Amino acid sequence: MLLTKITFFERFEHDILSGTKTITLRDETESHVIAGQTLPVSTFETDRWFCDIHIIDVVPILFSDLSDQHAKQENMSLSELRRVINEIYPGLEQLFQIQFCVVREK
Repeated sequence: MLLTKITFFERFEHDILSGTKTITLRDETESHVIAGQTLPVSTFETDRWFCDIHIIDVVPILFSDLSDQHAKQENMSLSELRRVINEIYPGLEQLFQIQFCVVREK
């Protein structure tokens, strides 16, 4: 079933709105979006809407294959990206890269 909205931790809001964060890495349960879809984005903590995003692409990726390029698209270093992913999805190898762009802001 396709997701009808997506949430991000509040700490990522500025990076999303400024265009420095252009991908998100999710587990399989949060990967049900398709290229061309537009989704409202809310904060995970308070469910406050802050923009809409357009999905450009969704591709599977292994945690072990994450690179500096993925980190750059997440606006962080590779070591920081690996740490954040491990905090959110401890021990998970199979991830999904969702590439997006902001189409409407608050």
